[in-house]
Amino acid sequence: MTCIVGWIDQNCMVMGGDSAGIGGYDVIIRKDPKVFTLSQSQGPDMLIGFTSSFRMGQLLMTLEVPTAQEEKKPFLFMVKQFIPAVRKLFQNGGFLKKEKEQERGGTFLVGYRGRLFQVEDDFQVGESRMPYDAVGCGADFALGALRAMEQTGYKTSPERKVLLALQVAHTQSAGVRPPFKILKVDLKNTK
Repeated sequence: MTCIVGWIDQNCMVMGGDSAGIGGYDVIIRKDPKVFTLSQSQGPDMLIGFTSSFRMGQLLMTLEVPTAQEEKKPFLFMVKQFIPAVRKLFQNGGFLKKEKEQERGGTFLVGYRGRLFQVEDDFQVGESRMPYDAVGCGADFALGALRAMEQTGYKTSPERKVLLALQVAHTQSAGVRPPFKILKVDLKNTK
């Protein structure tokens, strides 16, 4: 379950998530966050927001982000350096699954260098042409809300857009619950 929403523009990256932990018909409001910041020893902070499994999220929180050798090519960094580090982390943490000789993880968003990437459970890295993306059971509702704001020219802060998208997902999806946590990384000093 879950809803994670990311938004990027030239000034910042914003990511927000809900607090629902769902199993069958049971729901618990979790204290541990689904969105967090990872700091690199060299380079800008990353925003990560996960769905799929709290265990996966707990492992991602401990990820030692590799130093980007592809500074001007964030997509290549994600594919060639970030994903191998995540796969190794999942394997060492007992989370990596194998199905018919193919490795599986989970789904999460990564905000990095003013770009927003979606990592799927087969470790593919995707990037929307839109300045926003969402994952989890509330993703379609959140994406619809963001698209409506964009189409109507609704002017508000990126944090407010993410919050409104999460609120719409909560209204429409039984798997999305507040409180919502929203994080922002300023890009003015990181490029």
